[in-house]
Amino acid sequence: MHATFGKYLDVDLTAGTIQEFDIPEDWQTRFIGGKGIATRLLLEELPESPDALSPENILVFATGPFQGTMIVGGGRHAVLSVSPKTGRVADSYAGGYFGHELGRSGYDGILIRGASDTPVILTLIDGAASLQPADDLWGTGTSTTEETLKSQFPGARVSSIGIAGEKKVVQACIINDRSRSAGRLGFGAVMGSKKLKAVAVRGHLEKTLADPDRFAKERADYAKTFINEGYQRFGQYGTGGGVTVLSEMGILPTKNFQEGMFDHAEDISGVRMHDTILVNRETCAGCPIRCKRAVKTSFGGSEVLPEFGGPEYETLAALGSLCLNSNLDSVALANQLCNEHGLDTISAGVLIAFLMEASEKGLIEDDIAWGDPQAVVRLVNELARREGLVAEAADGLPLFADKINADFSMTIKGVELPMHEPRGKQGMGLSYATTPRGANHMEGMHDTMLASESPSPEIGVDHAYDRFSLADKVQPAKAFEDLRSFDNSLVLCCFTSRTQGEDYSYPMIRSLLEAATGQTVDAAEMLRIGERAYATMRILSGRAGHTMDEDGLPARFAEPMSAGASAGHPVDPSVMQQAIADYYEARGFDRFGPTDETLRKLGMDDCIGKLQRG
Repeated sequence: MHATFGKYLDVDLTAGTIQEFDIPEDWQTRFIGGKGIATRLLLEELPESPDALSPENILVFATGPFQGTMIVGGGRHAVLSVSPKTGRVADSYAGGYFGHELGRSGYDGILIRGASDTPVILTLIDGAASLQPADDLWGTGTSTTEETLKSQFPGARVSSIGIAGEKKVVQACIINDRSRSAGRLGFGAVMGSKKLKAVAVRGHLEKTLADPDRFAKERADYAKTFINEGYQRFGQYGTGGGVTVLSEMGILPTKNFQEGMFDHAEDISGVRMHDTILVNRETCAGCPIRCKRAVKTSFGGSEVLPEFGGPEYETLAALGSLCLNSNLDSVALANQLCNEHGLDTISAGVLIAFLMEASEKGLIEDDIAWGDPQAVVRLVNELARREGLVAEAADGLPLFADKINADFSMTIKGVELPMHEPRGKQGMGLSYATTPRGANHMEGMHDTMLASESPSPEIGVDHAYDRFSLADKVQPAKAFEDLRSFDNSLVLCCFTSRTQGEDYSYPMIRSLLEAATGQTVDAAEMLRIGERAYATMRILSGRAGHTMDEDGLPARFAEPMSAGASAGHPVDPSVMQQAIADYYEARGFDRFGPTDETLRKLGMDDCIGKLQRG
């Protein structure tokens, strides 16, 4: 298939060997790339139930056909592995420039097996791969690692871990371009367990496209669709521009998900950031929107520097409203520390809010007051270093919650909830409940997208829905999951692939895919490609023990919020359980995962027998 190289770099850290892994052509046509190819590869190569921090686990960096082409939204890459939070394969995505370089490297991805005895870096420079000692970088932050490797390999892009990953903190993530993270699932700890400090890539190849002239024209036409007032405003205020709107709607997670409205939302909003501490706007490869933040300020005597980026919506909510913290400077510093230490900001914020509630209820001895900005910064540092009270929580929030008999750990399958409130987005609650990879907002349906009378007719979502209800949400939830799973197989940014209304962009995306790869994909096949990747992920989680019995939401969401536009709309557990059963039926799953009949319908006969039932 055009626009791919048809092979992965295959690295064994235990043996110190590097070879190539050829991707079967039929995998490419059925799964395209990104999440699809990576999950299919792991289904083939990964032992059935490896410990996430053992040498048997495999870490994958993946691209799709658009990486390296400078298409809007293509400045991303995927990372997949067994998560130390879930014990199952999960996926994470990061923007910036690393994916662009990997997309020009001569390989579609990197497969990393085993574990080194001593710290190493992996370099892939102009097609030549090598493992090199990294003892001098072990113990340093991500900024030092990146600066050092960029000075050694000018033009390279770097993905690395900080001290949190080295110490196998399960909230650790992988940082690239100093401010972009493959977060949520603890993949920084996976790299730490493998003694892999960093991966540096410099590409040198232009992809062979099926129709280069057509692709160039359509890429330019596609880019022009982002020159409008809506995207101008989005670029101006970034994802944080939604903070106040979500608070007004009653769906801004506040006080550890006890409420959905924050009285000081304006103080931590993207507008306030723009008007005070924003000094620059950053972007990803090929994207004109420039929605990423770069801020400069100080807090508690520590400088916040623009090279570490700035807090996005999820960070503003997780380290702000969720903790009742209205101090924007402290959120900015905590964000910088997370980027330097290699910590996921959502995971850190959910843990800190948990500790504040535990302190309030007398379940821990430490006095951690709601809204204390100094405590937010201090606890981020302590988590990264496995110090103090949070040292035990560094092995997972559910484990720590069980130890202190707390029933308000806001996690699903071990993964901290993102900053989206399911009482006011009940269809998203269904996606939260059933996801095989732990709480995930990037591949679920946001009910706020279904407010118009004809949101997404091409995928069968042809009328408006009530965001406070689960009624008739199964079909649109599945459709949006499959659509976003298709995005993640292209590794295309969700802020550029528009899913509803007159701006619906998937016909243009499919045409670009055809011009790049030569493969014609209609709307039905687009959804099947996404569904194949989703089904493969579910097989992988099923092999590790995931059944329908564990699907559901934290008990807190069955409680009503007391104020705001979403007050009085708890999630009814019995209604949710029925929706889960209906969802499994719609997907063609039994309680263990995809049935053989479903796999045949998806053209996945070669996956039959890979999921044991019973």
